[in-house]
Amino acid sequence: MSLHGNLLGGPPPTLLPDDPGPRLALEGGADPNDVARRYPQSSLAWATLADAAWDDGRVVESYAYARVGYHRGLDALRRNGWKGHGPVPWSHDPNRGFLRCLIALQRAAATIDEVDEAQRCADFIIDCDPGLG
Repeated sequence: MSLHGNLLGGPPPTLLPDDPGPRLALEGGADPNDVARRYPQSSLAWATLADAAWDDGRVVESYAYARVGYHRGLDALRRNGWKGHGPVPWSHDPNRGFLRCLIALQRAAATIDEVDEAQRCADFIIDCDPGLG
């Protein structure tokens, strides 16, 4: 018997694979719009756009970018064994693009008074990683 197993019986954490193309492009200072065009499946690219729009006060654009990245992230999670619930830890760097989109979506939804969506996202954030709540 392992002392390091999941004692609660829930699903194991989902750990997305590294996606070096968009990550390295963004780290190198590439325009996030160009990165999203080149790597439209990358939640990290969409999260970067959502955060930039938010910082510029463009809440609706931030919402839209976050929504795209969120859905791209759900696709990636499912491809990697996620069954609709369970941990998606922030501590695993490749998960952060999706989680940043989820956080940005929650933030923007709350700002435009989309209360149900904001609460659903807030609950999902906690389900993914309780330390983010």
